[in-house]
Amino acid sequence: MPTEVALLESRALRVEQMGRVDVLDKVKSLVMLPDGIHVRTEDVARYFEVSTEVVKKVTQRHRVEVSENGLKLLRGAELQKFHRDMLSLWDGEGVESYPQAATQLTLYTRRTVLNIAMLLRDSDIARCVRTYLLDAERDLRAGYASLEHRVTRVESCLAGVGSALQELGPVLDRMSHRLDSLDRRLDATHQVVGAMSVRLGHVAEDIARIDGRMDELARSLKDLNRRRDKRR
Repeated sequence: MPTEVALLESRALRVEQMGRVDVLDKVKSLVMLPDGIHVRTEDVARYFEVSTEVVKKVTQRHRVEVSENGLKLLRGAELQKFHRDMLSLWDGEGVESYPQAATQLTLYTRRTVLNIAMLLRDSDIARCVRTYLLDAERDLRAGYASLEHRVTRVESCLAGVGSALQELGPVLDRMSHRLDSLDRRLDATHQVVGAMSVRLGHVAEDIARIDGRMDELARSLKDLNRRRDKRR
């Protein structure tokens, strides 16, 4: 886990934190120029509650690093164009109070200000920003550790499920064979029942024929009895 000293000394650690510009406004409100993108040296000094000279010294000492993170120096035509753009964005009231640099202007982005916060030693605000970054890093690492633990538990559960499925495989195979056997027996039973149904149909026909012959026999006996009675 990185410490504040490590953050002050290690550029690699600072690079890892450069995306966390949101912490600036969580520590203290950073007042931007009308474009909402840039601030001047005096705005940075006001934010960190230090002199402009302190900010300039840090910037000069780490010029390459802060330039990679958005520091710009405007001169000449580029500076005049920037002033015109700012004046066009400035609210009508107080336009005359907008400070225009005569020869050059150093501009910082939020990313540059965060970079300064990780380099500026003698500022309580900068220390608060670093503390916030480190606390967030600690919480993030704790979250990763918790997630890793949960993933490990899930993996162990899946391992148990895998072994259980391996043991269940032969049982399912035996059940499949038994079900196949049962299907064959059911098919045979259906065939027997079908054959019995056909035979019962034949028996019903035979019974109907026997009933017809019995009726004929009964009629014959009645006729024989009538003729016998007449002879007497």
